[in-house]
Amino acid sequence: MEHYQPVNISDKIARLFTKSMRFFADTFFQKRYGHRAVILETVAGVPGMVAGMWTHLTSLRKMQTGYGPKIRTLLAEAENERMHLMTFIAIAQPNAFERMLVLLVQAAFWNLFFLIYVFFPRTAHRIVGYFEEEAVYSYTEYLKEIDDGKIENIDAPQIAIDYWDLPKNAKLRDVVIAVRADEAKHRDTNHQFANEYD
Repeated sequence: MEHYQPVNISDKIARLFTKSMRFFADTFFQKRYGHRAVILETVAGVPGMVAGMWTHLTSLRKMQTGYGPKIRTLLAEAENERMHLMTFIAIAQPNAFERMLVLLVQAAFWNLFFLIYVFFPRTAHRIVGYFEEEAVYSYTEYLKEIDDGKIENIDAPQIAIDYWDLPKNAKLRDVVIAVRADEAKHRDTNHQFANEYD
C-alpha cells in the first residue's frame, strides 16, 4: 500500500495535518536529510508508545484480553523509531539548538497525539500512516541525493550495523534503505489499524 486515498473527513483531516507538518519540515531543513531525520524520528517515536500505552490501559479498564498483539506491535514500532533516531543522531551530530528542538517537538507532539488518540483513534492511526508515507518519500529523496553524489556515502555507524545486522563495511546508503523499509511497514500497519475502525 503506497498511498491510502482519503475516503472521509477523518482521512482528509489526517492528510492535511500531515501535509502541514511536511511543509514545516521542508521549510526548516530543506535537503539536510540527516538533520531532518533526527527531528522527524523524534516525532515518529511518539505514536507507537502513546497508542501502545493507551491500548494497554484500555485492556485493563475493560478487563478484557485480546489486546496483546496490537500492544506488542505498537511498542515494537516505537522502539524501532527510537533506533532510527539514535542512528541519525550518530550520523548527523545535531547541534545544541537542534537537540533543544528535539525536546520541544517531542513534548508538544506527545500531548497533541495523546489527545487525538484518546478521542479519535482512527484518525490518529491514519495520521501515522500518512506520516510514514511521507517518511518513505523523504528517505527515497535522501537515497537519491546519496546516489547522485550530493551527500557523502559515509560509513554506517556501529549502532546501525548492530541493529539491522548490516555488513561491517555497510554505508549510509544501506542504512537509509533499511530505515525506509521499516517506515513502509509502519505505514501499512497503521493504515490497517485505521481501517479496523470502519
